[in-house]
Amino acid sequence: MTRRLTQWLALGASALALSACGGNGETDNDAVVLHRGNMAEPFSLDPHKASGTWENNIIGDMFIGLFTENAEAEPVPGMAESWTTSEDGLTWTFELREAYWSDGEPVTAFDFQYAFRRIMDPATLANYASLLYPIKNAEAVNLRGLPPEELGVTAVDADTLVIELEFPAPYLPGLLTHYTTFPVPMHVVEEHGDAWIQPANIETNGPYKLEQWRAGNFVHVSRNEQFYDNENVCIDEVFYYPTVDVQAAERRVRNGELHLITDFAGQNLEFLREQVPDYVRVHPFLGTRYLSFNTTVEPLNDVRVRNALSMAIDTAFIAEEILRDGSLPACAFVPPGVNDYPGTAETPWCEVPIEERRAEARRLLEEAGFGPDNPLELNYTFRATGDNPRIAPVLQRDWAEIADWVRIDIGQVETQIHYSNLRAGDYEIGDGAWIGDYNDAYNFLFLAETDSVPMNYSRWSNPQYDALVEQANRTLDPAERAALLSEAEQLMLAESAYGPVTFYVNKALVNPAVTGWEDNIVHIHRTRYLCFADIEGENAPEAELQ
Repeated sequence: MTRRLTQWLALGASALALSACGGNGETDNDAVVLHRGNMAEPFSLDPHKASGTWENNIIGDMFIGLFTENAEAEPVPGMAESWTTSEDGLTWTFELREAYWSDGEPVTAFDFQYAFRRIMDPATLANYASLLYPIKNAEAVNLRGLPPEELGVTAVDADTLVIELEFPAPYLPGLLTHYTTFPVPMHVVEEHGDAWIQPANIETNGPYKLEQWRAGNFVHVSRNEQFYDNENVCIDEVFYYPTVDVQAAERRVRNGELHLITDFAGQNLEFLREQVPDYVRVHPFLGTRYLSFNTTVEPLNDVRVRNALSMAIDTAFIAEEILRDGSLPACAFVPPGVNDYPGTAETPWCEVPIEERRAEARRLLEEAGFGPDNPLELNYTFRATGDNPRIAPVLQRDWAEIADWVRIDIGQVETQIHYSNLRAGDYEIGDGAWIGDYNDAYNFLFLAETDSVPMNYSRWSNPQYDALVEQANRTLDPAERAALLSEAEQLMLAESAYGPVTFYVNKALVNPAVTGWEDNIVHIHRTRYLCFADIEGENAPEAELQ
């Protein structure tokens, strides 16, 4: 079998890896190597400790859950070979395929049972545990001291796993593609504890295994020969680089140092379309850029203040003049394109001209007791990545347009630290984004449920909202369920639990020598489906050889 990279790419990106690595980080000269820009430095590669899309890009290359994504990021069977669902939709029984960890040990239903109990155990301190509250007793285990053994995930035997739900969840296959539901190797975690994820200890069941992690430099993974679909994997090794500086990342792609990046500066879109038209990939994205208002601190616990700050933002200007990448101004929290959702909820001021909105914002703030003798003074913090540093001063100006006694200081924070502050409630106003983990409105709306802290960054709590979402989750009729969720979203928007800014579009630069990349609404592109146009032999996916 011939294994080679395109010549000019080998002189660029492959040389970069060889010069960057040493010892066990060196690559095989015959290896097929992919170099991916990856937005930010991972906080953790433990599926139970991570919470960012940039971590998902790596974790999802190393582990496979009951379901996984195809190249179009649609849910397809992963470790589940078959499954049945009870008539009431509350019990799912999965039969597992024959598969092995990278050390040759079988992957069993007991690994899944162990993993689900581990992430819901409050001692694990999993930020993303609330995503799994649809599972029976999950919330009680995670928040109320119920023993993990009471969780509704049971290994009947090595090959059979039963998941019981609190309410019917037709989106469960999509949820089970998420890294919070991945198995972990029980025999390794039990031996090494939290250190199981270190390169010297880790075992994986997906296409790749961790070789090296140089903080601030790269994460390096290599082919897992034990992966059940290894024969259809083309890429041997992958390097993921934290590309916080998107301008520099663009240059690295154009110079042949990186094969792809998953974000670029929106204002450069036209330039990139002129310079490297075959590289540019822009399409709709299941994601919302928004502001979190910390409702546990004064005066942001006052709905009038939150509404005033939200309605004063000229979202159309940000989308059309600052981002200039096809992003849409957001009048809702749930983005367009969500399955079986009407998309009718919107902020009450959505259609009101911006000058009228700012006048109303001033009136609300004066009503709340602010004015020349009592200025509104708050801090807005934002992520250091992407277009966020360009948006921040525009927001500051928008708020200053309300009145000269509205004074919002702005501050840039490294992305991981920023999100840690949001989860801890250590901020006043913070920017953020939510990218759909699966295509369902609940994946966005759960962020405003009272019990979704720490992912509910705003700490907003409304019993009526919680009741509507709970009723929706227990409703089998899709139209009735969607109507209840939409009613809940309308309530959340009316009280500015969050301040929607724009709906995202996917922005990627992909070297045309890379094959197998499929644009999709959740912007997930697993390396196992990628290859190079000039690769020949049995390891190239058949679709690319036709």
